[in-house]
Amino acid sequence: MIAEILLLVISFLILLSLGVPVAWSIGISCLLTLVVSIDSLAAFTTMAQRMATGLDSFSLLAIPFFILAGQIMNQGGIAHRLINFAKALIGSLPGGLIYVNVIAAMLFGAISGSAVAAASAIGGILGPPMEKENYSKEFGAAINVTASTTGLIIPPSNVLIVYSLASGGVSIASLFLAGYIPGILMGLSLMLVAAVWIKKKKYPSGQKTNVKRIGSTFLDALPSLLLLVVVIGGIVSGIFTATEASGIAVLYTLILAAIYREINPKKLFQIFLSSVVTTSIVLLLIATSMGMSWVMSFENIPQTVSDALLGLSDNKYVILIIINLLLLFVGTFMDMTPAILIFTPIFLPIMESLGVDPVHFGMIMVMNLCVGLCTPPVGSVLFIGVGVAKTSIQKVIKPLLPLYVVMAIVLILVTYIPQISLWLPSLFE
Repeated sequence: MIAEILLLVISFLILLSLGVPVAWSIGISCLLTLVVSIDSLAAFTTMAQRMATGLDSFSLLAIPFFILAGQIMNQGGIAHRLINFAKALIGSLPGGLIYVNVIAAMLFGAISGSAVAAASAIGGILGPPMEKENYSKEFGAAINVTASTTGLIIPPSNVLIVYSLASGGVSIASLFLAGYIPGILMGLSLMLVAAVWIKKKKYPSGQKTNVKRIGSTFLDALPSLLLLVVVIGGIVSGIFTATEASGIAVLYTLILAAIYREINPKKLFQIFLSSVVTTSIVLLLIATSMGMSWVMSFENIPQTVSDALLGLSDNKYVILIIINLLLLFVGTFMDMTPAILIFTPIFLPIMESLGVDPVHFGMIMVMNLCVGLCTPPVGSVLFIGVGVAKTSIQKVIKPLLPLYVVMAIVLILVTYIPQISLWLPSLFE
């Protein structure tokens, strides 16, 4: 068994280091491990069967629809309206555009459910005016990168749907409700770092605002904000499932795009094409990751890891520290979707045996892996944010360091104070 485990891990790491896409690295390493354990024909058949079975889930239908809704929002003028509303609210403060970046990223990320879309849209719109007003390009990129990840915690979120699948059916509604307070807490913590930076750099106050401007920009952004009420309200109240909500989100965003008249038929075709490509990548990752989860179970890896961790300590808080460190390490070289699918079946049984709620552990996992999206060498949101800001990773790392610290502090708070995640879901039980 040890030989099979080593083959799985080493072959996967070698393939990743050679630049093989993550999905293919997972699939090939699983096949190699199975071929050593069982007959080659049975190995290929089993892997194909497990990949197909992994995608045979009604809840997964929500992912392509939410991806499409996010793409429509990104192109349909919604980001501009949310930014204008955020500017009217807090843009007049000293260094106001930094705060606007955080608020807009939280709003747009929550509505679109995509950190990459938020980093691209918000960074692309706010970058030029921030540069014009002599804001630090590097700090602007750093705050945009970290703030964009809040959209993966604040619902609706595709990664929470993936966690629900990997965990064996944890309530999506409970996961969505659990994300609000941690996500908002993360955003406020990033704004606190921004406030210190702004005071140090002595940024001037922005354009003065008034009640009329706040009211008009709010009304302009209201249809976009109502999407959150429709989707989350419908899921929590039981009017429709998360999958049905994703279809409603697409219909709602298409209607908004038609009203705003910012998407023509040619642009709509490109949006559909881009959504199909993104969905294909995500679903291939899910299929191969589910195959790897089965291979690990077949090789008894989860039980081996569980015995090893519980052999170190039976103290829940010590085990939580170890798992947090492992997930932070994993997040630096693996994308969020495969990481959730691979490591949830390993770590969740350990957590449940120690009395940790599966919804709470879902928040711990997602917040850990959000940090990985902002760190080299494979932080996808980091690359997008740096590219949009037209700077380099080397220059952005320094202003990112204090932001990493507050993200870690919020992660520790969420880890050791379960009610931060569980209070809202408990109100709707």
